[in-house]
Amino acid sequence: MSLFKRNNSPYWWIKITHNGRTIQRSSKTTDEAKALEYHDKLKASLWDQERLGIKPRYSWQEAVIRYLAETSGKASTISDKTHLRWLDKYLNSLMLDEISRDVIEKVMAKRMADKVANSTVNRTMEIVRAVLRKAAFDWEWLERVPRVRMLPEPKRRIRWITKDEAGRLIRALPSHLSAMVRFSLETGLRKANVTGLQWSQVDLARRTAWIHPDQAKARKAIAVPLSVAAIEVIREQIGKHPTHVFSYKGNSVTQVNTKTWHATLKKVGITDFRWHDLRHTWASWHVQSGTPLHVLQELGGWESVEMVRKYAHLSSDHLTQYVDRFSTIQAGEGSRATFWLHSVK
Repeated sequence: MSLFKRNNSPYWWIKITHNGRTIQRSSKTTDEAKALEYHDKLKASLWDQERLGIKPRYSWQEAVIRYLAETSGKASTISDKTHLRWLDKYLNSLMLDEISRDVIEKVMAKRMADKVANSTVNRTMEIVRAVLRKAAFDWEWLERVPRVRMLPEPKRRIRWITKDEAGRLIRALPSHLSAMVRFSLETGLRKANVTGLQWSQVDLARRTAWIHPDQAKARKAIAVPLSVAAIEVIREQIGKHPTHVFSYKGNSVTQVNTKTWHATLKKVGITDFRWHDLRHTWASWHVQSGTPLHVLQELGGWESVEMVRKYAHLSSDHLTQYVDRFSTIQAGEGSRATFWLHSVK
């Protein structure tokens, strides 16, 4: 028999080892006698499961441990852990079959009470849904998954800057940030791929760089063709750091959203602009220059063309021929225009 107290909980906790499986959960009582009774009932239940073939019950805590083990390669693992830590105080003591829709709604209300954006609430609830779905469909720990409601999120507009604005920003930034901005606008690489770029990932002779699968958001390798301007930026960094392309005072760069970055944006009059918007700017410039969407998809390492269509409205060149074909106004000399009707054959 094992009863113990946790520093962050007023309740007695139990710990049982059964057939090599360690079960640890809250008794949800401060009464030691009742906790002992719960302990004994749980042991009897485990015996029933083994001898009578009754399906065992699993806890949220057990599900989280297995979920993290199976998804350790996800690009969003760090973010997932942040959300799971927040969820711990509400779900840690529950069995999976105790997590009903009502419980989920109460957890959502707690998250909303933190005064965070709807998108943040949704990311937290998506983790709840992901763990429960794995428990039900992959591990068969759960008979059914309760519905997890999502809050409406405003559709964010594509924020990009003009080449004139980019020039002002580049000139005003310190040299190490300026170099990374120039490189981002030439390659469209995400922040982590720029700050983490190593010399071993660059071949100047072949004018290419590459992002390894474990560094890419879609977990697929990305070939990065280097423009003349991108090569110029890289050559400027030679000799500054032994392993990383971009550095600051001899150290590799890990953070770019600094006070200097925000102060410089304000100084040059650029508002509502994040570092990731450099990628939007790169994509927008490409589309405006006539780069086909399927080519942009490959250049940017997007998983599907649907993810690139948000930039399609920035170019209408491919639609011009259809507009001209339909037009009922024929321009004449000077400012004169004559109306004509298409003949119907």
